[in-house]
Amino acid sequence: MNTGFAEPETLAIAAPVVAFPRMLERHGLSLPRTPLEILQVNLTARCNLACTHCHVESGPKREEALDARGIDRLIELMSTAPALHTLDITGGAPELHPQFRRLAAAGRAHGLKVIDRCNLTVLFEPGQEDTGGFLAENGIAVVASLPCYSSANVEKQRGKGVFLQSIDALQRLNALGYGREGSALELDLVYNPGGPSLPPAQAALEADYRTRLFEDFGIVFHRLFTIANMPIKRFLHALERDGQLDAYMQLLIDHFNPRAAEGVMCRNLVSVGWDGTLYDCDFNQMLPLPAGAQRSTLWDIARLDEIERWPIAFGRHCYACTAGSGSSCGGALTG
Repeated sequence: MNTGFAEPETLAIAAPVVAFPRMLERHGLSLPRTPLEILQVNLTARCNLACTHCHVESGPKREEALDARGIDRLIELMSTAPALHTLDITGGAPELHPQFRRLAAAGRAHGLKVIDRCNLTVLFEPGQEDTGGFLAENGIAVVASLPCYSSANVEKQRGKGVFLQSIDALQRLNALGYGREGSALELDLVYNPGGPSLPPAQAALEADYRTRLFEDFGIVFHRLFTIANMPIKRFLHALERDGQLDAYMQLLIDHFNPRAAEGVMCRNLVSVGWDGTLYDCDFNQMLPLPAGAQRSTLWDIARLDEIERWPIAFGRHCYACTAGSGSSCGGALTG
């Protein structure tokens, strides 16, 4: 098997957990890398919010950020993977990075689809007044976090006042042309469960979102992505605090889906950390589990497509990506 295994941060669970590669073997699965299609960059841990489900543990006091040298190297490497079609910029709140716009514009200049993973409320931060206009003028896709269409559920996860600010931001994006039928300005929303449960069926929930947001606020969008909560970092601490970690891990294992496993995002994606280290995905980055047999950075490779030969590092947290309909940065993996 072209897979690797490394233990993530300690999971204090009472019941034995089958190592993820062993589960793959039981189902006759081998998950080699496919051609690299997505370059995901975690620009900064700084964020104006501190959400309870955040696997990055972002917040206003975090200062980690990719420096200008790292931005320069990313731009140099963009043309070194023939199948690369997407630059996925995330954080924290990536818009707060002083070179967010330079990186995004460079991605567009290279002919890549550029995604801004936006928490919506950042658009009201000082200095961000024209960010929406920048995104629209450059044809940058927006993937926006909105864990529910009701105020109570959103504010339980993300803080007081966040829901109405998020609604205001979505309305402003709609006014710029985002999310409208036939518009090239893509606006997708992201749902995370409020606790230790699997996301509901993506298509059905999308229909509910579409109805409620339009009827209540006149908001339109293109797609809804459902993403399972990852048992790492801030959400892991909450599970341990509430005595729910064992039950959540068992839920993920009991709902392991081989079809979802075949579509995991680590097969065609590389994730770049704030210091330029390369990872198989954003979740491995937070543990940290570097890509390949040893830690490598942007400056240790001559071409991005070199990583296509590297093994993938798996751990127990990978069960969250393969449970039920599956989960990725692009939502469910199966219908």
